Amino acid sequence: MARLRRYCPLGVPQHVIQRGNNRSACFAENRDMAAYARFLLEAAVKHSLSIHGWVFMTNHVHLLVTPEGDHSVSRSMQSLGRRYVRYFNHKYQRTGTLFEGRFKSCIIQESAYFLACLRYIELNPVRAGIVKDPADYVWSSYRANGLGHSIQLWSPHRQYMALGSSNIERQKRYRALFESHVDEKLLADIRQSVNQGLALGSEKFRREIEQLGGRRQRLLKRGPR
Repeated sequence: MARLRRYCPLGVPQHVIQRGNNRSACFAENRDMAAYARFLLEAAVKHSLSIHGWVFMTNHVHLLVTPEGDHSVSRSMQSLGRRYVRYFNHKYQRTGTLFEGRFKSCIIQESAYFLACLRYIELNPVRAGIVKDPADYVWSSYRANGLGHSIQLWSPHRQYMALGSSNIERQKRYRALFESHVDEKLLADIRQSVNQGLALGSEKFRREIEQLGGRRQRLLKRGPR
């Protein structure tokens, strides 16, 4: 099946996943994650990409970003991938592919799904059983969004800023979002959207994106077997 062409409208947030090839590890220690974060920041600054959320897991990465320039996402991920693979291969005296050939991404209806997607990303270490509280995981954006840590990589999104009139109020309300369980259907929608490259949002939002981007945003129905 031919893969769908990406549609990356400026100013619309996107959920991005980069996975290790065959689900193999792409980070062996904390210094690898620090190097990845540094390369990501440099690529984002160069290519006008705002980064609102992230989590670095052993064999994959989730990002929540907004492109502010033409091809911001693709150029940032290409630059990041090239630099990090060179770093990793040299450090561990290996050759060949490290990441899957193509990162996965989907655009997000920010009014209804931005904070839900951000929460989904930052809860990855909890779902994986690594920590019980997202605040205990160093390599995610929760410490910026929920605790107010100053992290150069982080750019607060307007949906986050709308949570309150002060930093303390926004952090408190953001932490409160994590006090309830994530709806299973919402989890499934987030996963399906990014894995299939389909817009995450209402049916109306998806129809609008189909018209603007000239590509389908819903799964095709299976025919009779």
